[in-house]
Formats: sequence, structure tokens, C-alpha cells
Amino acid sequence: MGILGKTVFTALLGTSTAAAFLAARNPVISPLPANDPVWSSRVYKQRNPNRNPATQDVCIKRIPLDKIRPELLKKDGDLTVEFCRGLWSGLGFAVQQKYLEYKWRGPETEDQLWDNEQLAESTYDKGTKFTDHFEIIEKTPGSITVRCGDSPRNQGYRGSDGLFIISTSVDQVHGQVELRLKSCLFHSEGKYPGNKGPMPGWMEELHQWYARIWSETAARRLLK
Repeated sequence: MGILGKTVFTALLGTSTAAAFLAARNPVISPLPANDPVWSSRVYKQRNPNRNPATQDVCIKRIPLDKIRPELLKKDGDLTVEFCRGLWSGLGFAVQQKYLEYKWRGPETEDQLWDNEQLAESTYDKGTKFTDHFEIIEKTPGSITVRCGDSPRNQGYRGSDGLFIISTSVDQVHGQVELRLKSCLFHSEGKYPGNKGPMPGWMEELHQWYARIWSETAARRLLK
């Protein structure tokens, strides 16, 4: 993701208007609040037992309700699944998807999702593995939690680990849908020194721009 993020960020620096537009439509909050639900969640406590420091942020996008495909609002959970599909099958993930496919697709990973069509149609139920880098570890109508950082074939603690929490909510009062892409990235293997997450500052900034692009392209799938 570092190489991809660097390429994207360089392009954004050359187009300040596009960068400002993207930042305004997809604000990022970092660090996460101390009372954020992720810190007390079962999945976080299980994956980071030593409470190692995390690179943490949430990208938030809001869309007027009247722009959302109406069929996605009829059944609880459909909006979240469709946003998840947009993230993994959209343009924001396309380059990384091709890189992971080139590097890791083979007989030992054929039980995972690889093709864009699979990523666009999956229901992302718990246990779904894809591109040898992600696994769904929890699913509710409002959120889908993805473990990342290493191959899902490595089920133990890792030198590179983390969670993406993909969530949606409907705000009837303000007439809008809120989409969230939350990142919590850490070392789960052993005790990590210090109080800062594993990403240096420059990489963390690239990661946040990547999250903005990812969310922006994924949201297109939800529109009429």
C-alpha cells in the first residue's frame, strides 16, 4: 500500500483543487476518540492482547438520502454490504488488488476471492477471505470488520496486523447516509515499544489519502 499510496499522494499534490475537493468530501479523524467502540470490542482485544499502539483513523463520508439507490434502504444490512462491495471492487482498490493477485494468487489461495466479479458480488459473510490479505471476522447489519496486515492463512499473532471496520448508518433527521471506513493497524506479535502506531508519520498521511480515495470511489456504487 505504501507504493500505491505514494503514487496517489504525488498525483494529489499536483492537483491541489482535486485534493481539497477530496478532503472536503471525505474528512479523516485521527486519532480515534478514547471512547471509540473499537477499543472495548472483542475483536480488538483478541487481536491485540498486549494493547500495542495503533495507527488509527476514520474516514467519514455523508451522502444525501435522495441520492441513494432506494432498494438499498429497504432491508437492514444491504447498504453496508453494498458499500463493502464498492470498496473491494471499486477503482480505489484496483491497483492493490492486481498487485496482490500477481504476488499471491496460486493453488494454495484458490479458495479465496480474487476476481473483480467475485469482489463485487460477495455478501462478505464472516470467514470470507480475499486477495490473500483480508478476512471478514465479524458482520452485523451496520458494520463489517475485516482483519488485514498479513495473509489470512496466518491465523496467529502477526508482525503486521490490523482491523478495517466498514460501517453505514442512516440519519433520517438530517436526511443523509453516513459511511465510515475505520482503520486500526498494529503489531499483534509480542510487545511493541513506545506509544505510536507502526506507521511513520509520512506513511500515515499517505494511508489517510488512500482511505479518502477508497471511500470516494466505493460510494459511487450506492448512488442512483
